[in-house]
Amino acid sequence: MYTALGVVIGVATFTAMLTIARAGEAKIYSELDKYGPNMMVTPAVSDMSLQLGDLTLGTLAIGDNYIPEDRVTEVRGITDGAIREALGIDDEGDIATIAPKLYVNTDVGGTSVMVVGFDPQQERQLRTWWTVSGGEYPDLESEALVGARASEALDIRVGDTIAIGTQQVTAAGVLGETGSNDDYQIFVPLQTVQKAFGKEGVVSTIDVRALCSACPVESISDRINASIAGVRAVAVLQIAQTEMNLMERVNRFLLALAGVTLVVGSLGVANTMMSSVQERLKDIGIMKAVGASRTQLVRMFMYEALAVGLVGGILGYVAGTLLSYVVGPLVFSGLAVSYVPAYFPAALGIAVAVAAAASVYPALRASKVKVAEALRSL
Repeated sequence: MYTALGVVIGVATFTAMLTIARAGEAKIYSELDKYGPNMMVTPAVSDMSLQLGDLTLGTLAIGDNYIPEDRVTEVRGITDGAIREALGIDDEGDIATIAPKLYVNTDVGGTSVMVVGFDPQQERQLRTWWTVSGGEYPDLESEALVGARASEALDIRVGDTIAIGTQQVTAAGVLGETGSNDDYQIFVPLQTVQKAFGKEGVVSTIDVRALCSACPVESISDRINASIAGVRAVAVLQIAQTEMNLMERVNRFLLALAGVTLVVGSLGVANTMMSSVQERLKDIGIMKAVGASRTQLVRMFMYEALAVGLVGGILGYVAGTLLSYVVGPLVFSGLAVSYVPAYFPAALGIAVAVAAAASVYPALRASKVKVAEALRSL
């Protein structure tokens, strides 16, 4: 029993770490949603230097400042298609979050303010940290969401009517303070802003949220740039790299910890097996005296190691799964842990391998015991 204890501890740690890592992956990606978009599509505007001889006169922006609205559908098609390829899924529904916006600077009550045309549903999925401090989130084309600072500066309250361009909208809610530019803007459904300022069929930017463990964000942006004229897709590298690498780093750490525990466990097994050899010198001597070969003795100890590995693997898997239910919520607050049957064969395989490796030297040592030496221990 003591021989199997080291294997049980090592396998339990291995199973618990993998189970927690698997359950924590969804939790980590959920937290990463707070970063917002991980790819931005903007008009392909370039700067041309203006010179007169050796005199530089500045730069001139060349290109359209807006994106045709039908490009939104093309961006979704490319993005969702790339994700389906990466994950091997057949779901025909929308996968990525695609949030087009139209920015218009205008006067409201004599004060200059930025009005943002947006898709309320997509934007809410994109900016999961948004809260509504007063009123409700807009769901009609005639409703607006007012930033916290804009509400104070313009003295706009829930239910007030706001004149933007040629349209009248009602302040449905006030956005909770975010500490960003959102606090100074007024958000109105995209179609309403397009009508109010005569900009039907165009948007200013398209924010894309393509989050999964295998989503090739940079590859998607390259496809968009190569396939759609007049736009420039840029992956937000810091966010993309964080999303793709964070879980890998966590898994490496957990696997390293489990590996160290397995090594310690194997040393415990080796020590116990060596002690067993010393305690069984008399039996070994008698077996060699009646004709047992070295191969038979080695095989006997290896069979014992196999039994130890099987018992240790089963108990280790059960103990590790139970441990993950206890430790998981402490590592990730609110983590929902579930057992993973696929880890059971791996646990058995690792346990048998560790027990066998730890028993090789003691088995060879036992096979080299001389009959005279064994009989002196009687």
